[in-house]
Amino acid sequence: MTLALSILDQSTVASGRTPAEAIRETLALARLADQWGYRRYWLAEHHNSASHAGTAPEILISAIAATTQRIRVGSAGVMLPHYSALKVAEQFKVLEAIAPGRIDLGVGRAPGSDGRTAFALNPNANEAADRFPQQLQELLGWLGEGLPANHPFARVAAQPEGPTTPEVWVLGSSDFGAQLAAYFGLPYCFAHFITEGRGSEEAMAMYRDGFRPHPGRLQGPHGAVAVFALTAGTEAEAFRLFRSRELWRLSRDRGIFPPLPSVEEAEAYAYSEEEKLRLEAMRRRAIVGAPEQVVAKLRDVAAAHGAAEVAVLTPCHDPVARQASFRLLAEANAGMRAAA
Repeated sequence: MTLALSILDQSTVASGRTPAEAIRETLALARLADQWGYRRYWLAEHHNSASHAGTAPEILISAIAATTQRIRVGSAGVMLPHYSALKVAEQFKVLEAIAPGRIDLGVGRAPGSDGRTAFALNPNANEAADRFPQQLQELLGWLGEGLPANHPFARVAAQPEGPTTPEVWVLGSSDFGAQLAAYFGLPYCFAHFITEGRGSEEAMAMYRDGFRPHPGRLQGPHGAVAVFALTAGTEAEAFRLFRSRELWRLSRDRGIFPPLPSVEEAEAYAYSEEEKLRLEAMRRRAIVGAPEQVVAKLRDVAAAHGAAEVAVLTPCHDPVARQASFRLLAEANAGMRAAA
């Protein structure tokens, strides 16, 4: 089986380093990913977070698209209820003009923030999420399909026009996104790393079963899963690096979103007995290990979900170790493909 690998980057803020440094680490990794053969480089959107610096994926996409040659670059995603569909269409048409044929526009309904911040971004946040299907239809219209003749803004054009358009994806972590992507005939990516796989296979099956081909879009379902994975030269080293993520997840589960702690901070932390049990369960599920082990696990995840692609998220406190993880993963995947 040929596994298409992509990268999902949240511009994670590391303990002891600034959010601005996280942005620069994203830019450096993207240039390397272009060399290593990854299919896509996707940027996330979060707001008012001490954990993630990526508040404006469209800005990062522009910087990455202008400094890479081959890799597709996109959002995972733009949280559409915060914004005007017209403005998003304009932004991504500009990006498409910068890197024709290499831009992905992944859209989601979740706020990517807390409720107060959602209202700061859009004073009509209460109603905005309910309009997500209508916004998606408007977005597709402004990207090139056209709006219905009776639409109040049918005569409003999104510029710049060009021969190619961004590839639109629906992102989600529930049945809703799967059903919407199927209805509109669009590719769909499930956020496996958020739900830890709960409901993911069911959502992907719902997407495949309900898929409706659409002229000018997909003629058959195309699914992907976004997962956390981490590798290193040895299994032991990978699990040592994973300690940062373990402690961060314990905080997240309490509703706290801190910078990613270092391995040393995680090793010095006084875990309760309950927390130790949770870490054991986390390690059993984790896609962590030596490169060949991680590729095998990723292929199993893709097969279980009927997914054509896997987008890998790898928060790691050490930026050099993070780069090495993605390099080793790409090399192992290419090696297993050649051996097959």
